[in-house]
Amino acid sequence: MQAYCMKCRTKKEMKDAKTIKMKNGKPATQGVCPSCGTKMFRIGKS
Repeated sequence: MQAYCMKCRTKKEMKDAKTIKMKNGKPATQGVCPSCGTKMFRIGKS
């Protein structure tokens, strides 16, 4: 799954992507940027 990396300022493929549920109950996907190691986050079904 692709997400926007805030540090690299580009869209990249997430590494170690996992589905999570936010506090309000909506689904999201969380992972790590493969080049810089920053956390990446994408709201919505994965």
